[in-house]
Amino acid sequence: MTETARRSDRTRQAILAAARERFAKDGYDRATIRAIAADANIDPSMVMRYYGNKERLFAAAAEFDLRLPDLTEVPREEVGEALVAHFLDRWEADDTLQLLLRAGATNPAAAERMQRIFAAQLVPVIEALDPPDTDFATRAGLVASQVLGLALCRYVLALPPVVGMDRAAVVAWVGPVLRRYLVERAP
Repeated sequence: MTETARRSDRTRQAILAAARERFAKDGYDRATIRAIAADANIDPSMVMRYYGNKERLFAAAAEFDLRLPDLTEVPREEVGEALVAHFLDRWEADDTLQLLLRAGATNPAAAERMQRIFAAQLVPVIEALDPPDTDFATRAGLVASQVLGLALCRYVLALPPVVGMDRAAVVAWVGPVLRRYLVERAP
């Protein structure tokens, strides 16, 4: 790799890091290309050169792999608990998902990005579990509603009873709900 390519990669990474922080702090609507460029110590024209516009920059900054576990390896009666534990790990290890949640609540483009991430990544996991019907999208939507609601209350709104729960309690309360959505017969 040439020095120019390395410098370009560093610039892109600096822009993405600054964008993630700025979007998380200010939200999508209030974050500006100028503020992001200032945070990255570069000229705003460089942000536009690499990403074109604010929506494309947000899409790049909000690229997120849920790193969903292979739930087919988990006993069926424990799949919900395993998935809740996984999401707690992801939310606590990487604030990008919190960025998406905050932005998705107020911006249609961010909401669409969140929808695509969850649909694209959850549906295959549910298909692999072979639930008693093939309404995988509905099941994925219900799982997303639970984990996003939990994240909103625990990490964004900091709702005291939810924040005060230890990890085991969260898993014990939410796990059975996710198990129902993942593998049990629809009502």
